[in-house]
Order: sequence, then structure tokens, then C-alpha cells
Amino acid sequence: MKDLVGLGHLFVVAFLFHFSSFMVLPAITDVTMEAVCPGRDECSVAIYLSGFQNAITGLGALVVTPIVGNLSDKYGRKALMTLPVTVAILPLFILACNRSEVYFYAYYVMKILAGIFCEGSIHCLLLAYVADHVGTKRRAAAFGLLSGVSAAGFLSGTLTARFLATSSTFQVAAAVGAAGAIYLRAFVPDSGAAVSFHDDACDPLLQDSSCSSAASSSASSDEELSPRLPPYKGVLPSPSDMVALLTGSLTLSTAAMITFFYSLGEHGLQTALLYYLKAQFGYSKDEFANLMLIAGAAGMISQLTVMPIFAPIVGEEMLLIVGLLGGCTHVFLYGIAWSYWVPYFAAAFIILSAFVHPSIRTNVSKSVGSNEQGIAQGCISGISSFASILAPLIFTPLTAWFLSETTPFNFKGFSIMVAGFCTLTAFVISIRMRAARCGVSEKVSLVQHEQA
Repeated sequence: MKDLVGLGHLFVVAFLFHFSSFMVLPAITDVTMEAVCPGRDECSVAIYLSGFQNAITGLGALVVTPIVGNLSDKYGRKALMTLPVTVAILPLFILACNRSEVYFYAYYVMKILAGIFCEGSIHCLLLAYVADHVGTKRRAAAFGLLSGVSAAGFLSGTLTARFLATSSTFQVAAAVGAAGAIYLRAFVPDSGAAVSFHDDACDPLLQDSSCSSAASSSASSDEELSPRLPPYKGVLPSPSDMVALLTGSLTLSTAAMITFFYSLGEHGLQTALLYYLKAQFGYSKDEFANLMLIAGAAGMISQLTVMPIFAPIVGEEMLLIVGLLGGCTHVFLYGIAWSYWVPYFAAAFIILSAFVHPSIRTNVSKSVGSNEQGIAQGCISGISSFASILAPLIFTPLTAWFLSETTPFNFKGFSIMVAGFCTLTAFVISIRMRAARCGVSEKVSLVQHEQA
């Protein structure tokens, strides 16, 4: 029961953090354009500033996230989670005061610094906390619930922003972010490898009364089912330790490749989409908010209802394939949008693509030991951050080129189509991974049959 209460408090923190973070997204494009290129609908400088911010943030997160994850394995999740939750408030507070050009550039610098500590760290630590308290059989559903709560925060924040003035949006976001930090320190119990929870009989999501009788065997089963990383010297892991982790099994190496290509396409889409929609269909704050509401509702429904039902039935591998197929579809639809309503229709496919990240994280979580959850999730977040470095370098100039008057041919969504092919590559890898595993399973079954 104590574990269930702890997860409930964690979900509240996740909701408040994502509420405050995503609440400002519908307004930030207009704020950026007004500060950098007032009175214009197309502005290459704004696109390049956004791309540079994403690249520097991703570079910093690539280094910081695995370190934060590893430190949480040693010193507990709550202590390390306090840093990103608190730092994320600062850039919101700046724009809550004023949105003039000077304040915007102060926000811009602070947002980069905050993103380095928040971009991947908070997600990594939330996942590790859940893995500490939920057994392996229900972990896919639990990760889906966490993603669903985050999507609910996204949806609620976007809906709130839809009815607020721009100035009020940043003020409310800063206040909610502060409330989330206070709630974390006041109510969330600490968690770490020392109090990890891995026996399915004691899973708080299952509410099984046999918890006490099964607790004695949990440590031994964890040792048998989860591969161990080579012990490393020193306080922090070296790059070779992280490489050893990611190449230690087929599951981890394949998860890393899928994460890279899917994140490259995802961050490429994020780099291009809002500026593309503004140039192509004249979208503004309200249209951006409507689009994000559809995306958030689809993700929330998927992760709170659909994924917990189907994950135990079909498994996270099949959900990953379905999610990647849905991701390809919705990105390609954005790229070829022929009318203002097509992006709204494309956003509905997030009900499938929302399966991707929880499925990947579940595979990773099941492939490492109880005291390696933080560093494992941190390494996967680092891979995603590395993709977020490359994405602006590739898609920012590509987007600016095809939205300019010097484009080689009239196809404003070309950069988004390129992002779609990155997602398609991840889909192909997932198909080949499943085929390879099926082949290995058949060979093992045949050998066991011959030996019998």
C-alpha cells in the first residue's frame, strides 16, 4: 500500500511538471516571432534560434542525463529529481515578468541551461522510480500510465493556455511549476536501488496479499533474470561503461538504435512543424493550441486506457511495432498536408505512436538489474538527446530553405517528410528485431526438443 501511495504522489508531480512545461508551447512561437521578427509570419532567424537551442540542450543532456540517472541509483530518486523540477521554473518566471526582446533573450539563455538539466533527466528519473516499485510483468502498463499522466498534464496545460492571455499563461505556468517542486519535497517518498521493488507478487498495481511470503525471493530472481553490468571504478560511469551497457544484449542495442532514429524523426518534426504550419496555413497561438489538444487527448487516451489493456496481452514488442507504424503515418500526413484540417487529422494517430516510448523503456527496464535502472534509462535518454542535437543541425536549415523564396521546388513540408523517413527506419529495425527474436526462439525450442 505504501508503494501505491508513493506512485500516486509521483504521478501528481509528473502531471504538474508537464502541465507547466507544455502550457507555454502554444504561445512561445508567437513570442519568439514578435521578439525577433515583429510583424512577420516567416522568419529564418527564429527558426535558427530554435534549432540552436535544441542542439545545445541536447548536447548538454547527452552528458548530464546518464550521470543524473547513475547518481539516483546511489543516492535515491527524490534527491536528484528535485534539481530538474526546480530549475525548470526559472525560464517561465522570466517571461512571466515581461516578454520584451531583452527578457526574451534572457529566457532563451536560461531555457538552454534549464533544458540541459531537465530535458531527459526528469523522464529518466520518473521511469526509474516506477521501476523501483512495480514488478516486471506489469511494468509496461505502469510506464504507459506514467506517460498517460504526463499526456494529461500536456492536455490540461494546453487547454488552459487556449483560454488565457499570453502574459497570464507564463505566470500560471511558473506558479504550477513551483507547486510541483513543493509537492515533490513534501509528499513523494524517496526511492533508490536499496528500496527497489521487483517481485510481481508484491506489485502494488496488482494488490496481491502474498507480498510478504514472496519478498525473500525477489533479490535472487532479479539476479537471475537481469544481466549485470561490469562493475566500474569511481563515482561516475565512463563512456566505455555506457557503451558496455548498451551493447550488453540484443535488446539494449536494438532499443538504442530504435530510440535514435525515432527520436531523430520526432525532434526533426518538432523543429519544423510549428514554423511550417504558420507559413503554410497561417496557424497562430489558438490553432497551435487546438492541434496540441488533439495530440494530448490522443496520447492520454492511448496510455491511460489502451496500452494498459493490450500490453499484457500482445506484449511491448508488438505495441512498439504498431506505435512506430502509427508514428510514420502521422508524420507523413503532416508533410503532405493539403488543407488546414489535415494536421488535426494527422495528430489523431498519436493514439498509436504513444506506444513507442513506454514500450522501449519497458524493454530496457527488463534487461538490467535493480541497481542499474537509473543509468540504463539515463543512457537511453542520452541517445534521445544525441538525436536532438543532430535534428536541429539537419532540419533547421532544411526547414528554413524550403520555407524561403529560394527553395529549389515548391514543397514546404519536405523537411517533415525527411523526418518521416527517419521514423520509418526505426519501424524497419523493430520488424527485423522481432523476426530475429522469433528465429532465435524457434532454434531454442528445436534444440530443447531434440535433447528431450
